[in-house]
Amino acid sequence: MNAIDFTPLYRSTVGFDRLANLLDSALQHNHTNGYPPYNIEATEENHYSITLAVAGFTESELDIQTERGVLTVRGEKQPADKNEEKNFLYQGIATRTFERKFQLADHVSVVDAQLENGILNIDLVKEIPEAMKPKKISIGSANTAIEHKEEVAA
Repeated sequence: MNAIDFTPLYRSTVGFDRLANLLDSALQHNHTNGYPPYNIEATEENHYSITLAVAGFTESELDIQTERGVLTVRGEKQPADKNEEKNFLYQGIATRTFERKFQLADHVSVVDAQLENGILNIDLVKEIPEAMKPKKISIGSANTAIEHKEEVAA
């Protein structure tokens, strides 16, 4: 597959570097093995949940971090006790080390994480700052603006 060149996009836009980088990274050949499986769900307006199936992992073997808009979930199984050697006839439960990354939108933050019955739930919320929320601008006539200036001067 041919790579897409985003150079014209970089030349003709200002301030959209993050968007271009997101597109660029999404189109890279990212061969992930699909482990662990996960769901992303919109639970309410501006509330989201990521659910990962992490059977066999304990809380101490999981690590959740956010940095620069990237949520990273890592799992590293502690080495088995050498005295407790198991002879598997079939091993279908994967307990291998993994790292799963999720690109978060602006103003999305992690608010909670729970591990229950081998399912890791990560709750996210999008909180838009007041300065960025839409504001209603009232329309006044020229006469009310003049009257207001006169009151201030008096």
